[in-house]
Amino acid sequence: MASAIGRSAKHSVGPVSESGKMMRMRTDVVLGIDVGSSGVRIAAVDEAGSLCALASVPMPPPCPDQDGRVRQHPDQWWRATRSAFARLDLTGVRVRALAVDGTSGTIVPIDAAGTPTGPASMYLDIASADAAARIAAVAPRETAALGRTSPLARALDLTGGRVVHQADWISARFSGCHHVTDENNALKTGYDPVTRTWPDWIRATGMAMARLPRVVPAGTRLAPVQAALADTLGLPPDVVVVAGTTDGCAAFLASGATDPGDGVTALGTTLTLKLLTDRPVFASECGVYSHRIGDQWLAGGASNSGGGVVAKYFTRDEIDALMPTIDDAAPSGLDYYPLDGPGERFPVNDPLLQARLEPRPDDRAQFLHGLLEGIAAIEMRGYQALAERGASPLATIRSTGGGAANAGWTRIRLRLLGVPGLPSRSEHAAVGTARLAWRGLGHAC
Repeated sequence: MASAIGRSAKHSVGPVSESGKMMRMRTDVVLGIDVGSSGVRIAAVDEAGSLCALASVPMPPPCPDQDGRVRQHPDQWWRATRSAFARLDLTGVRVRALAVDGTSGTIVPIDAAGTPTGPASMYLDIASADAAARIAAVAPRETAALGRTSPLARALDLTGGRVVHQADWISARFSGCHHVTDENNALKTGYDPVTRTWPDWIRATGMAMARLPRVVPAGTRLAPVQAALADTLGLPPDVVVVAGTTDGCAAFLASGATDPGDGVTALGTTLTLKLLTDRPVFASECGVYSHRIGDQWLAGGASNSGGGVVAKYFTRDEIDALMPTIDDAAPSGLDYYPLDGPGERFPVNDPLLQARLEPRPDDRAQFLHGLLEGIAAIEMRGYQALAERGASPLATIRSTGGGAANAGWTRIRLRLLGVPGLPSRSEHAAVGTARLAWRGLGHAC
C-alpha cells in the first residue's frame, strides 16, 4: 500500500474550467478509526487502498485498580479520538464514510441514551467466578464466551442497563445508533456467527436479552454522522458511519489478505496465527474460534511461544550479529519447543507443557537457529491444526510484528511452511477498518 504519511494529501487533476485554469478534484477517502488500549489512530484511505493521511494520539494504558479490576472511562477514548481528528490533515480529500475498531472484549455499560453508567470493563478484566460458572453450565463448548475474561461473564456482573463494546460506543458518538454492534465484537459476548443470532442459552445464564445490542455484519452501513458533530469536525454532512470490527480483525484486513488460505502471523512476544477460510472453525479448548467477515471466516489461535522466548536469551544486537552466520536454508539439527514458562494453548492445549530446549549447544548461533526454527515449527503445526479442524489449507503467508523484520527467520519459516510469503500492505489496524468503511459504500478496497 502506498503511504503518504507526512505529506499533504494527494490531489488528482480534473477538467479545465471556463477560465482555462485546471480544476483540481478532491480525492474520495474513508476513515478507519482504531481505538486501542493505549491510543487512537485514524487513517484516511482512498478507494485504491492507499494511505492519504494518518494521525495518532496516545492514551494512558489501563491499569488494575486496588480491587484488581481493569477499567477505563469511555470519555478518555472519545477525548483521544477528538484529538486525533484535530491532528488529521484532510486537505484535498473528501471524506465519504468512517468505521471504528476497538479492543476485542472491552464492554461499556450504558443507559438508553448511550451514556455510560460506569467505567468500561477492559478486555483483560476478570469476571467473578460465579458469572463464569453460570456460562459454563449452559454454554456449548464452541462458544468464545467461556472463561473469566469473557465479556459476557463481565456483563453478568454489571447490574442493569445495556451493554455495548468499545467500538460500538465510539461509533455511536458519530451515528447516534447507541445499541448496535458488529458480528466480530459480539463473538466473545456469546453471539453465534453461524446462525447469526444471540443464542437461547444466554438467557439461561440470567442475562436479560434486551441488554444485548442489535448485531449487524461488519461493514454494514448504519447512519450519517450526526450533523452537529460533522460540522464541528469539519466533515461533509453526508459522511456515513459503517459498522466496524475488533482490533485483531482490523489488523488482519490491513495486511491485504483477501482469499481463503491467506494467513497472517503476528510475530510479537507471543505467536498469533490468523487464517482466512471458507468455513468456520471452533475449538474453545485451545482458544480457536472464527470471526465472520462477509461470506468468509477468519480463524485463529495463539501460542505461548514467540519472540519473548528469544528475547530471554538474546539481545537485539546479538541477534543482528548472529543472523548472518546462520545457514537458514538448512535444518538446525535441534528439536525445540520454545516456551517462556510451563503451559501452552495452541496448537497444543496443555497447561502443564514444559519447554523443550535441550540439548543446549555451546555455539550461540546454533542455539539461536534452534529457537527460531522451533517457533517456526509451532507456527507450521498451528496452521496444520486449523486445516485438520476444517479450515482452508494455508496457501500464502504474511507477517507482522517485530519478528517480521528478521529476514533470516522469514526464510526459515517459509522453508517449513512451504507457501509463498507476501508483503503486508499495512500494519495499521486503522487501514483495515477503512477497508470495511469502503465496503459499506459498496466498494472493494
